[in-house]
Amino acid sequence: MAAIAQPIRAGLRAPVMWGLVVGAAQAATPLAFWWLDTATVYALGVVVIASVYIGFAVADGRRTVLAIETGVASMFVIIAAAAVTGTPWLLVVGLAGHGLKDLWQHRRQFVANTRWWPPFCLVVDWAVAAIIAVEIVAGVQFHH
Repeated sequence: MAAIAQPIRAGLRAPVMWGLVVGAAQAATPLAFWWLDTATVYALGVVVIASVYIGFAVADGRRTVLAIETGVASMFVIIAAAAVTGTPWLLVVGLAGHGLKDLWQHRRQFVANTRWWPPFCLVVDWAVAAIIAVEIVAGVQFHH
């Protein structure tokens, strides 16, 4: 069993490491868009993350996959839109929820040819969700 687990863990090392790098960069994006509310910048990030799966679903080619991925992405767009003027905890919920969706995607391989993407995206989602949660607790203002 250990001989099987080792290549799997090694195969996840790069997506996880890059997920941490991209997650840290994404958490810093409000600094690049200082004129926008922090909540708006993070909400746009949630929308971009969710929409990537629509592209993968188009590449997959199955109508069922496209319909489901579009529906799921739409749900995350609604959460992100509500976070623009609502509580920033919605951003944490949206990102953490998308990470759970990534975990499901990784285990099920629902969308074809995305083997490395879900673990990468899961780490990005959860890293940013954790950083936003720390920012909320620390008193960072998300709305001007």
